[in-house]
Amino acid sequence: MMALNNRYDFVLLFDVKDGNPNGDPDAGNLPRLDAESGRGLVTDVSLKRKVRNFVGMTKDQTEITESLTGEKKRFEIYVKEKAVLNNQHKRAYVGIGKPELLEGDDKKRKGGDAVDEARRWMCRNFFDVRTFGAVMSLGVNCGQVRGPVQLTFARSIDPIVTLEHSITRMAVSTEAEAEKQGGDNRTMGRKFTVPYGLYMAHGFVSSFLAKQTGFGEDDLELLWQALEQMFEHDRSAARGEMSTRGLYVFKHDSELGNARAHDLFARIRPQLKESVAAPRDFDDYGMHINDAELPAGVSLIRRAG
Repeated sequence: MMALNNRYDFVLLFDVKDGNPNGDPDAGNLPRLDAESGRGLVTDVSLKRKVRNFVGMTKDQTEITESLTGEKKRFEIYVKEKAVLNNQHKRAYVGIGKPELLEGDDKKRKGGDAVDEARRWMCRNFFDVRTFGAVMSLGVNCGQVRGPVQLTFARSIDPIVTLEHSITRMAVSTEAEAEKQGGDNRTMGRKFTVPYGLYMAHGFVSSFLAKQTGFGEDDLELLWQALEQMFEHDRSAARGEMSTRGLYVFKHDSELGNARAHDLFARIRPQLKESVAAPRDFDDYGMHINDAELPAGVSLIRRAG
């Protein structure tokens, strides 16, 4: 595994058509919205979830092979559906050869060499821990990790419209419901969609934090692949048409960086075409990419779009 020796800043563009990119459970699963500007939002947690799902899916067969050969597994996912996180922490203490420290009531909450060893074990084995970081100090203590990769909320380029649809299921769940309806057996419901929205998120990769967690060049390549393809394998009734439309990566020659991130992000500007009143497709936007005269020591790598 090659260590990371460069800073990266990146812009992720994705869109949704007739779907709900990120429902808000506190608002009846309505698409998330900035109430003042009317622009749609997708949380960083939602985007990281899709990266985790992609890595867990694509590395599954690799993990089976590696477990049979006795090699260390590097691409497990720590935060996954129905996981019990403390059970993963216990594995770390077994993995470092100190299962006896799991006995007693304190569960090694105080820290020390064993906790540092457990934290390093978690970083080696879990992709999302060494990528995004994790708080693993509750219960069985494996310390805390500050991840080298961070994402912002995604925000739509223009205000979005939320549509509400009545839907009908031609069946009911119980006999009681069937008797109440006299055999009509219909269930009414509602769903919410965004007719179209183009969203932009920003991301950052720190080589200094990468060295602390063991995040290397192979992990970085997997991250880019996940951001490019994660929506292709996340289809559902609510997300039938979501696609990555652009992944623009600014690579710095140095670890500290050769330019400010916000100045680089300003060079990527999707803009609604003047002839379009209500966007309904990616072609309704023009892409303005200012890659001329980039700051010295910065190069632009277009991974998608």
